[in-house]
Amino acid sequence: MARTTLILILFIIPVLASGQGDMKAGLIAFYNLENLFDTIDSENVDDEEFTPEGLNKWTSEKYHIKIDRLAEAISRIGEDEGIKGGPAVLGVCEIENRAVLQDLISHPLLKSSNYQIVHYNSPDLRGVDVALLYRSRFFKVTSSDSPELRIFNEKNERVYTRDQLVVSGLFDGEKMSFIVNHWPSRSSGESVTRPRRNEAAALTRHLADSILRTEKNARIVIMGDLNDDPVNESVRQILKASDEPGRLKEGELYNAMFPLFRQGIGSLYYRDGVNLFDQIIITPALLGNDYSTYKFYKARVFNKPFLTQPDGQYKDYPFRTYVGPTFQGGYSDHFPVYIIIVKKSR
Repeated sequence: MARTTLILILFIIPVLASGQGDMKAGLIAFYNLENLFDTIDSENVDDEEFTPEGLNKWTSEKYHIKIDRLAEAISRIGEDEGIKGGPAVLGVCEIENRAVLQDLISHPLLKSSNYQIVHYNSPDLRGVDVALLYRSRFFKVTSSDSPELRIFNEKNERVYTRDQLVVSGLFDGEKMSFIVNHWPSRSSGESVTRPRRNEAAALTRHLADSILRTEKNARIVIMGDLNDDPVNESVRQILKASDEPGRLKEGELYNAMFPLFRQGIGSLYYRDGVNLFDQIIITPALLGNDYSTYKFYKARVFNKPFLTQPDGQYKDYPFRTYVGPTFQGGYSDHFPVYIIIVKKSR
């Protein structure tokens, strides 16, 4: 795409592109909210550490600090593009229930954005789910579903994890679908848990293919904390997410985060390593130069200094809520990621 200058007016904003005339832009993001739990000990889930009596001494005061921090972060995603009030569509993970999201979107920094929620309870043992937040001014939901991810360990025992979330609707009047993910973690080791993420990737691919079978040129945005990098088997081979938007093979998707990964940019840090687990992947219909419909423009990791650890051994790492059982009062152990899509304004 030709070099572009953003004219900053509204969220769906005019863009002046050389040779293209006035254009509009919209922002789509994903954010791992790092254990957004309420303070109540829920039945049938392992959330005792996030109670006033638990390991983390999780009090109402700490909870509201967490809400304040996340509301600030979300309201500022895209500020370098001149966007205010947060993304048009925001996928989130590591949230306990709908109530914590309601507290979040009711925060003074987000209330005027009029975020709505799509959320289903999943069978995850820790009680964490994925969800989609959207600004009703820009996106209208027409359908949603929460397909179950059934995976098993090496003893053929069921591993209860997050379901995936599929939401379809109209983005500024155009049909678009979102698949929100939080794939199984590496907590027992990368190689041991790899088959679980491969199964998650297979489900995501199946969900995308189901949409593409009914509409060949469907605009689908896959987003999530995949607990794998763009080069890993689950993403590159099973999901078929490529790094070359101009040379996609039949059936391939485009991983918008791949160029950032090559540059050494991450969304989280672990044991002095940089990972880009938080990814946004799109179907070919969102690529190309026909800006009569929305097309991908650019991708970013939102890693502004206020979201980073200010000093010490972990300086510049994500400023997280806890380090071990010690309350830090930060935002999350992940940075948000986002893409911008653009189209001709008329």
